[in-house]
Amino acid sequence: MKLPGHDAIARQADEHLVTHRVRLPRKVVERPIRQVVKRLLMAFAVLVVTALVVYADRAGYNDNSDSSVDFLDAFYYATVTLSTTGYGDITPVSDSARLTNIFVITPLRVLFLIILVGTTLEVLTERTREEWRLNRWRSTLRDHTVVIGFGTKGRSAIQTVCTTGLKKEQVVVVDPSNKVIDAATSEGFAGVIGDATRSEVLKRAEVHRARQIIIAPQRDDTAVLVTLTARQLNRGAKIVAAVREEENAPLLKQSGADAVITSSGAAGRLLGLSVLSPAAGMVMEDLIQQGSGLDIVERPVVRAEVGRSPRETDDLVVSVVRGHRVLGYDDSSIGSLQLTDRLITIVRVTPGARVAPHTRPLPED
Repeated sequence: MKLPGHDAIARQADEHLVTHRVRLPRKVVERPIRQVVKRLLMAFAVLVVTALVVYADRAGYNDNSDSSVDFLDAFYYATVTLSTTGYGDITPVSDSARLTNIFVITPLRVLFLIILVGTTLEVLTERTREEWRLNRWRSTLRDHTVVIGFGTKGRSAIQTVCTTGLKKEQVVVVDPSNKVIDAATSEGFAGVIGDATRSEVLKRAEVHRARQIIIAPQRDDTAVLVTLTARQLNRGAKIVAAVREEENAPLLKQSGADAVITSSGAAGRLLGLSVLSPAAGMVMEDLIQQGSGLDIVERPVVRAEVGRSPRETDDLVVSVVRGHRVLGYDDSSIGSLQLTDRLITIVRVTPGARVAPHTRPLPED
């Protein structure tokens, strides 16, 4: 067993005490600083236009200090006018200057204020809108999929599940890294920033309402703690976990995982198979890549197949799920297919086609 002590795990959890936040995917991603800079440039452009208008009609203005208006005075007048300060030391005296103030300077002043005040209003509106979206998301999220860890394993797992028709709105990613969550939300998934070994983080991901949980962190000890916490919060969800070392797989089973995938062992077996038979290795790689070529799917037995043997079905049957047992296609105890059976078959799927996922988890042996 290669798990560190509980004290080390506790210290690691304390080091990851971060604010647990939920991030929903955004259609338009633009940094706030870019928005502010854009607004400031627009406001400065309005200021420059106003100053040029005043300077072009400088003969119609009077400066109390020297009775003349130069370029600096024009900018000064534009600044105090657009900001509604209005000291009154420079005033329009001619009819043309006053008409210009009425029909040009005043609309520019209103535009200037809209640009500056609109930035603040937009920030407040965005916060309100985001809070509303978050509350609505929480109230409607049911039977979703939670992915713990959005690295190579987690990303590949959720991409495989999505090929069966799962909507991205039904996926929540949990990861302690801001960059990882940003990547997840940019792909259309909701994200929760935080340490998944803590129950409050999983609660923000609505784990207690989830149908299935994929646990794919970087460390095996993290996978154990997350599995224990997730199973405590949700007794009925299907939990699939990944570990690096095979010796840690039984511990994941004891912690509540329905299925445990050993990443290093699976990769090693595929390498060995490819050495013995490259063609067989290619077929196995095709089978584990959902959405094109050959796929392994689980489906219920249809009425037309009841009473037949697995070999008499139109699909290539690999196993039959009956009750709490998974039987091979050549198992003599199968006899004829029953309506309550489920078949694990190999089918050919063309790119773009979707195969509906099974509606219940595989029973344990």
